[in-house]
Amino acid sequence: GVRAEVDRWRALPNPRDWKVSPETARLLQHWRQHRFAGPRPFFCQVEAAETAIWLTEVAPQSGKNAEKYLAHLDAASAHANPGLARLALKLATGAGKTTVMAMLIAWQTVNAVRHSQSRRFTRGFLIVTPGITIRDRLRVLLPNDPDNYFTTRELVPGDMLPDIER
Repeated sequence: GVRAEVDRWRALPNPRDWKVSPETARLLQHWRQHRFAGPRPFFCQVEAAETAIWLTEVAPQSGKNAEKYLAHLDAASAHANPGLARLALKLATGAGKTTVMAMLIAWQTVNAVRHSQSRRFTRGFLIVTPGITIRDRLRVLLPNDPDNYFTTRELVPGDMLPDIER
């Protein structure tokens, strides 16, 4: 399945073979290899981000085998909400979904800022929460929050932080 495809892709040693933008390659290397001062992202968090990246940037360039996954997701989205493409990632309680959201926001935003003509990337996000308490906890996803994860968790290389702030 998709997990096996992402595993094979992750194992490619040369970033030029990853079929992603230079910005995405840099973020992937950062998440995989950076010496974090605090907790580093868990493998499951990086894997979740990698899966979204693979489906968005890699699969469309990867031929028939990958096309079946994209066709399945397109059909499911069309059935559930015509005209609205959706992708869901399931992570267990305590897996760090907020960190994954920050990683996905960083990936999309940096690419959207640096590739403004691309339709694959966005700078706008809608986060729906079940209540005020959760909404307040997710303020760490706001780049202007002093405790934002992009800076405090070192999820973005320093030279990419201005892109996040945009």
